[in-house]
Amino acid sequence: MRLILKLIKALNSETDPAQISLGLCFGLIAGLTPILSLHNLIVLFLVLVLRVNVSAFISATLLFSGVAWALDPFLSRIGLAVLQYGALEGLWTTLYNMTAFRLDRFNNSIVMGSLVASLALFAPLFFLFTALIRQYRERVLGWIKRLKIVQTMKASRIYGIYDSLTGWDL
Repeated sequence: MRLILKLIKALNSETDPAQISLGLCFGLIAGLTPILSLHNLIVLFLVLVLRVNVSAFISATLLFSGVAWALDPFLSRIGLAVLQYGALEGLWTTLYNMTAFRLDRFNNSIVMGSLVASLALFAPLFFLFTALIRQYRERVLGWIKRLKIVQTMKASRIYGIYDSLTGWDL
C-alpha cells in the first residue's frame, strides 16, 4: 500500500513525467521476463544509474509479473517463432555457446518471447505513459484541486500540519 501511495505522490508531484514513464517501462521488462535473469540485472543497474522513479519501477514490475503469468502461452509462441526463425539459427547457435547467453536462458521460448515483447512495447508505452501522466496532471489533478472540499481541507490547520509532516501536496 505504501508503494502505491508513493506512486500516487510521484504522479501528483513535480517529477518529470518521463522519469515516471521510464520507471514503468523498465518495470515492464523486469515484470514480463523471469525476475532472476541476467538482463534484469542490467535493467536494475539502469534504474539505479538513470533518473528513474523507483516506486514506478517496483509497482510496474509487480503489475507486469502478474500480467506475464497470464500471457505466458502467447509469449512462448513469440519466443518459439524468434528462436526457430531460419535466418537467425546461426546466431542462436553461436550465442548458445557463450556462457552469458546460457545463464540468461534465452534458449527458453518464454524468456525470449517475453524479452522480445517487452522490448517491442518499451518505446510505444514510454510515449503513451508520458502523455497519460501529462493529461492526468492537466485534467484530473487540476479538477481535483478545484473541488470545494479539497480547497476547504487545504485551508484547515490540520492539513497544514499533515502537509508539513508528509510533504504531499494535493
